[in-house]
Amino acid sequence: MTSALAAAGWGLFAGAALVIGAAIAWFVDVPAKVVGSVMAFGSGVLISAVAFELFDEAAHTGGLWPAVVGFAFGAVVYMLANLALAHFGARHRKRSQRQQPSNEDQGGSGLAIAIGALLDGVPESVVLGVSLLSGNGVSAAVVAAVFISNLPEGLSSAAGMKKASRGPAYVFGVWGGIAIISALSAAAGYLLLGAAPPAVIAAITAIAGGAILTMIADTMIPEAFEITHAWTGLITSAGFLLAAAISWLGG
Repeated sequence: MTSALAAAGWGLFAGAALVIGAAIAWFVDVPAKVVGSVMAFGSGVLISAVAFELFDEAAHTGGLWPAVVGFAFGAVVYMLANLALAHFGARHRKRSQRQQPSNEDQGGSGLAIAIGALLDGVPESVVLGVSLLSGNGVSAAVVAAVFISNLPEGLSSAAGMKKASRGPAYVFGVWGGIAIISALSAAAGYLLLGAAPPAVIAAITAIAGGAILTMIADTMIPEAFEITHAWTGLITSAGFLLAAAISWLGG
């Protein structure tokens, strides 16, 4: 139970970055260039975590083909869920400008955006819990990647919510709720998979990796590129290198 609480604590820590980012966007007029830059940086950090911590670990634990199948499955499931949510107004949930619809523009979009934000955060949190199953403690690289990427996600999305005339109760209710669910998801990942064979753990890790990479390409990089343009690749590469260095030093 102590390890499950530790998993919940790490999930809450990583999820709290969403609330911090939202608070910055709500109380500070953050320039668009800054929003786009931190979104690009966070994308690079997460891409590195997917490559070095998730897919690589899954392939070494369960074999290449199970990792490939799991990764593809996670990507497809995320894409389908995202398409369904986009139909109800959640397509631009991470956009910081005026792309997000208000409830007046599209009824039910507030709920769809909240569910979409939850869809983005759960795979990351489950991976945090799973990383504790090795007995070597939580993966510092995964924690750093999730925390660093959650900060710009919360910042950009909350800025867009504010421009869509959503109130503070909605904005902080969404991100505070997701931070709590992140903690519960991390604990669930540890408890439910504690007795699972290595192949199952590898498959879950690969599925999460596929979902996360699809999320990056579909929701984070478009926002970054729209604002930072030619600088996007360079800033994303900087984030990738930072996370890769953390992973290498931690290994």
